[in-house]
Amino acid sequence: MRRTALLAAAAALVAGVLAWPADAAPTTFAHPGVTVSKGQLDFTRSKVNAGAQPWKGAFDRMMASKYADLNRTPKPRAVVECGSYSNPNYGCTDEREDAIAAYTQALAWYITRDERHAKKAIELMDAWSATIRDHTNSNAPLQTGWAGSSWPKAAEIIKHTYTGNWANSGRFATMLRNVYLPEIINGSNSNGNWELSMMEAAVGISVFLEDKASYDKAMGKFRTRTAAYVYLSSDGDLPKTVPSQNLNTREKIVNYWQGQSTFVTGLTQETCRDFTHTGYGISAISHVAETSRIQGQDLYGTDVGERLRHALGFQAKYELGEGVPSRLCRGSLKLGLGPVTEVGHNALANRLGHAMANTETLNTRNRPSGSNNLFVAWETLTHADNPS
Repeated sequence: MRRTALLAAAAALVAGVLAWPADAAPTTFAHPGVTVSKGQLDFTRSKVNAGAQPWKGAFDRMMASKYADLNRTPKPRAVVECGSYSNPNYGCTDEREDAIAAYTQALAWYITRDERHAKKAIELMDAWSATIRDHTNSNAPLQTGWAGSSWPKAAEIIKHTYTGNWANSGRFATMLRNVYLPEIINGSNSNGNWELSMMEAAVGISVFLEDKASYDKAMGKFRTRTAAYVYLSSDGDLPKTVPSQNLNTREKIVNYWQGQSTFVTGLTQETCRDFTHTGYGISAISHVAETSRIQGQDLYGTDVGERLRHALGFQAKYELGEGVPSRLCRGSLKLGLGPVTEVGHNALANRLGHAMANTETLNTRNRPSGSNNLFVAWETLTHADNPS
């Protein structure tokens, strides 16, 4: 029986690598359906109301954060200008954090049913949709991806669960369609975490807008980039590449992989850069996979899930203190993976039954996970051991 199941899983994995259907978008979009579903929200709410851990502790941490403050004042800008390493930073932090706050307030509304939180989420979304017109400077695509990952998560919960009035939801949709989507939908040839975050935002926005064409385009780029971001031994001697980057020699590929010339399963394109940026990429992969699952196409059973599982495990063992061999990143790693393990661990270990000892240890150590103040927030609350 087990052998049959393993053969079926292997067949599904091969099929996932070889064939990505043109009609990736669902016939009917599920709402709320960006990273967190109604079933997941209901599970979370029931656990918090029962005082169960780790959900109650995660909820308390969220409610004690600045993002849950009912006195928060939105700080929208018409033009958000973001340079490399946040120089200049004209509205960049404000935008990202207002977007996370809108999502936080939406979660708080759903769990507590306190209308003040729904109204605060709406106030934040309305302030920005009335104001912002553009993102500029070198980090504009990444900034748009980060903020654009949080906005639709907030909007999905409010639009599809709040029974009060959100009169400007159409204007918010127009903002996502005209200001955010054009900046991200064509991708990026920078380090892989850029395009992965941009495609996370594009997929989430496409769900909210019910835009099938943009969903398909973003998913196609996501699949290509994920395969080029996490190495599996089955890829061959060298990692896969994104065609538009013209990484057509071993020397170019090694240089793009931060000088790493020995490739092992679970290594990412940015592992030898630092674990923080690697964590951004891993997180975006898990978020898109989760959204896709909610929308009816489970990528966890394809090479996406395989790459995510090995990336988590590989990074986790070093984050937990395992010695670094000299062949890996010249024997030195910059740790700091961030709060990025819950979604992938829940999907791959809990739902699919994969053994993920290192990821589980790191996951448990970091609970309750908070926010990275960029685009990740409250995932112990929403995804810890969540069967929905």
